[in-house]
Amino acid sequence: MKKKLNPNNTEENDLTIHSKENNDEFLWLEDVESARALNWVKKQNKDSIKEFTSDSQFAQFERDALKIIESKDKIPYSTIEGNHVFNFWQDDIHIRGIWRRTSLEEYKKPKPDWEILLDIDKLAEIENENWVWKGSHLLPQDYNRCILSLSRGGKDATVLREYDISQKCFVTNGFQLPEAKSGISWINENAVLVSTEFGSGSLSDSGYPTIVKLWKRGEPLSDAQVIMQIDKKEMGLWPSTQFRPERNYVVLTRATDFFTMEILLLNEDRKLQTVKLPKDAIFQGFWCDYAIAVLRSDWRNVKQGSLVALNLKTDELFTLFQPGKKCSVCYALTTQNSILLNILDNIGNAIYEIQLKNGEWESKLLPFKEKGMLNIIGSNDCNSEYFIAFENFLSPTILYLCGSNIKEPIKIKSLPVKFDAKDMEFKQKFSTSKDGTEIPYYLVSKKGLKIDGNNPVLLYGYGGFEIPMMPGYRPITGKLWLEKGGVFVLSNIRGGGEFGPAWHQAALKKQRHKSFEDFISIAEDMIKNKITSPKKLAIMGGSNGGLLVGTIFTKRPELFKGVVCQVPLLDMLRYHKLLAGASWISEYGDPDDPNMRDYLANYSPYHNIVPNQNYPRVFFYTSTKDDRVHPGHARKMVAKMKKQGHHIHYYENIEGGHSAGANLKQQAKLSAMEFIYLHKVLNLD
Repeated sequence: MKKKLNPNNTEENDLTIHSKENNDEFLWLEDVESARALNWVKKQNKDSIKEFTSDSQFAQFERDALKIIESKDKIPYSTIEGNHVFNFWQDDIHIRGIWRRTSLEEYKKPKPDWEILLDIDKLAEIENENWVWKGSHLLPQDYNRCILSLSRGGKDATVLREYDISQKCFVTNGFQLPEAKSGISWINENAVLVSTEFGSGSLSDSGYPTIVKLWKRGEPLSDAQVIMQIDKKEMGLWPSTQFRPERNYVVLTRATDFFTMEILLLNEDRKLQTVKLPKDAIFQGFWCDYAIAVLRSDWRNVKQGSLVALNLKTDELFTLFQPGKKCSVCYALTTQNSILLNILDNIGNAIYEIQLKNGEWESKLLPFKEKGMLNIIGSNDCNSEYFIAFENFLSPTILYLCGSNIKEPIKIKSLPVKFDAKDMEFKQKFSTSKDGTEIPYYLVSKKGLKIDGNNPVLLYGYGGFEIPMMPGYRPITGKLWLEKGGVFVLSNIRGGGEFGPAWHQAALKKQRHKSFEDFISIAEDMIKNKITSPKKLAIMGGSNGGLLVGTIFTKRPELFKGVVCQVPLLDMLRYHKLLAGASWISEYGDPDDPNMRDYLANYSPYHNIVPNQNYPRVFFYTSTKDDRVHPGHARKMVAKMKKQGHHIHYYENIEGGHSAGANLKQQAKLSAMEFIYLHKVLNLD
């Protein structure tokens, strides 16, 4: 009998076959929970922990990081739901956290009186489970019933359980789902739509649900009515419900791949109606019988990157916002009577409030003048109020209360400074990539930076999935790096979303090298202008950013002294066979396509490591519980490099999911290890 591997549905016999086909002697490390693999992990962890914790600064770094992470003066970010604001809170006492609520008026006070709804630490102790909070799905009809998402150890897969707020207890025989990458949405108190693992063959090749069922209270899940099913080669199928004053929109999202999806409305007669948007549009929600979306490509004479509103009844299309050359739409959210638009203008945010008045679309720019990062928080389709958070590299967060009936944003909370930034500054600079494209980056340092090539610089990058890198406040980096004299650089390379869909699409699939060339151009620009030098330059990136820095150090090892490679993709010939990897084929290309395989093999870090090369002493880390990017990527890379004689560091958190830290203390320990490594490798005293 074949023995299955839990993480990726691969079988041991298959591993043996693939090992012979690919000549991959370290394939056994993909068996996440096997005794052999975990013993190997524990040996690597022991060596790394011993080296990092023996450093004279480690204990202080860990204390400083923990003080920031566990600080009680954090802003309690909240969502507005009916007459309450709901918040999830963690500190030194509530390590796993508490879910709580208060009134909006009470929330405005410096020290609100909170009503605790659920203590995750107590729940974990009672149930002997390593619960990590993953969110709640409230039923807006009464804001009493909700579905809670709880993860074991921080995995993406969650356990879903119905909770009664008024009784502060889980509902006996309520809506519950075992651990899976599930989706659930309320229709009413006695019915939900659910997508989950319904048994053999019910998951896609990416590991996501392919079936949505209508599940009524009291009936077995097996008896629930199938509403829709898709082929397992598609990415996944998820339900959601948008409760609005004019109507409730019951939605199925059918994702063909990461960037292509179909939006379907479930009508009262249980028939599905396709929303006539382009399949590559980025759906933002419904508002007053309009479908709101951002266009990834030109459509009906409207330019790529624009925010549009499609009338569901007349099929009439309206352009709500068309960005310029250095401008892009981040996202749009809806409130009871407004559409909120968050844009990036030369990598600084601005917020517009859009309304339909007397048949005309009107937009109002909210008065935030200082350059930085703005985020809309707590908006709700049944409320007109919402929050906006502002921050930048050197200014901690300020939270404002806004709304269509509020003339000016009202400052209600602010975060105290977490590091001494009074003598620091940040500037936007530009490098020139290999093909002549201008690449922006932010440089954060103390004022009067000496241009002598001797500044220790940490260069951070991502460059993928249309995700922009933003000028946000990074208190641990500020405390453990900037305060000590280090320089932090944030790259805005192609592949990200800084300048809209075209910026992302410029580095897709066989254009991936553009991201790498952009990142290298920033490093070379800083070296050329004597901001730093190769012996004083380290790079960092996580997930897709881990792939970025993994590729860069294998291609240009002479350019960097240090590398922090976080929860990375590294084996680009097998990534699509591991966990959610198949869902990223539209980003990277299909390794089973011979033409694409050759291109991927040319940069795949795992396949480009060679002996007798002077690589930086890389610090790799991942998490055993990461069920998004398989820990086998980092494990195999480390094993191969060590066999070739390279000196590296490796740490694998046994918990933590894709964030690599399941609780605050684990996060602090990991941060201390990172910055001890950076101080040592760049000789920063």
